[in-house]
Amino acid sequence: MLLGSQLRRLRETRGITREAAGYSIRASESKISRMELGRVSFKTRDVEDLLTLYGITDEQERASLLSLAKEANVAGWWHSYSDVLPSWFPTYVGLEGAASLIRAYEVQFVHGLLQTEEYARAVVRRGMKGAGEADVERRVALRLERQKHLVAETAPEFHIVLDEAALRRPYGDRAVMRGQLQHLIEISERPNVRLQVMPFGFGGHSGESGAFTLLSFPESDLSDVVYLEQLTSALYLDKHEDVTQYEKALKELQQDSPGPDESRDLLRGLLQLS
Repeated sequence: MLLGSQLRRLRETRGITREAAGYSIRASESKISRMELGRVSFKTRDVEDLLTLYGITDEQERASLLSLAKEANVAGWWHSYSDVLPSWFPTYVGLEGAASLIRAYEVQFVHGLLQTEEYARAVVRRGMKGAGEADVERRVALRLERQKHLVAETAPEFHIVLDEAALRRPYGDRAVMRGQLQHLIEISERPNVRLQVMPFGFGGHSGESGAFTLLSFPESDLSDVVYLEQLTSALYLDKHEDVTQYEKALKELQQDSPGPDESRDLLRGLLQLS
């Protein structure tokens, strides 16, 4: 995505159309569009030809962008789990790992980055009915691997609003739910985690359309991305007007929910009841 956005900026600066850019590398306008969105792999020859077309002659600048192209083609660690992942999800894992700020609203269950191993196993078994135990365990292992990013030295800021429904809907037995609630209380104390609970008592709220995740990146060239998971696919929205609507909805959810300290008290109350 970063390389694609830089190629788009160079093309637009030169006033070159996608059609002309595609012609220069023996490809279609739609391929240039996919390249600029970071949706396809990059051939070194294509990037070299585009840089020449865009007038980039400085060897250091060319080398930097070509190095970025090589990095873009390296498979991420999550690709080893592709046999148990839906086709649309590896893209999300890559974006999640690159994000410097992750903001989310969840209503069905606890967000994957905050799940305990036992709770994750119960969620995966529910979602992968009929799957073998080995596949279930690989999916759980992937979820635990994703969570390492949240506690790393370069961890992103993670702001989450959990609907109370996600905390009351049981996955696993009583011990699993108690362990999950205790884990939420503990991890919410981390300086990079801001956890809020939207209580039932508030009534209707701005999260009426369901769960969503907003991903922001440290590179200024990259626009924010909204991730919406569906039953058989997922949507990745990056148009400014779409992102703005979801940012507004999340901001309202944060304003209407109790703050982190009050939310921890709510979690402790649920733990006592469980």
